[in-house]
Amino acid sequence: MTVVVVYESMYGNTHRIAEAIGRGLTEAGAPVEVISVDAVRERGLSPEDVLVVGAPTHVHGLSRTSTREAAVHDAPAHGLEVDPSAQGESVREWLGTLDTHGGRAAAFDTRAKGPAVLTGRASQAIAKTLRRHGFELVTEPESFLVTSTNQLLPEEEARAHQWGAGLATTI
Repeated sequence: MTVVVVYESMYGNTHRIAEAIGRGLTEAGAPVEVISVDAVRERGLSPEDVLVVGAPTHVHGLSRTSTREAAVHDAPAHGLEVDPSAQGESVREWLGTLDTHGGRAAAFDTRAKGPAVLTGRASQAIAKTLRRHGFELVTEPESFLVTSTNQLLPEEEARAHQWGAGLATTI
């Protein structure tokens, strides 16, 4: 069994959260691989893998081609760097092609700080799609917060690390 942390990231925040989750899992003794959604097809998945899937929240949910293109286009104007994986496949696209084989999984997202009813939560859509593909969620979807200028809140990486360690005991 390997815990495969699959992420989509536009400005690097979700990537950083995925890495922190991976560190928490590793330190708790779980075998882990953190990989971008763009590279997961090449790796492939086995029925024994535990999936932890994360993405940024765009317009209340998972990104679409138009929101990803807009994020890349707008990055320089806001002083943001685009994550190397941003030009690849999205979590939405990848989840749509998953074979239904079940297994265990967890979902996370990054989103703006504020009530989820106002910001949306990509992790809810991830969790719903994973369930539809026969996966059992080992925990409730989790959100990690960014500022209005797309910077991770200072405590979020440490919280993601703790969440990953907690996942290790659950799985």
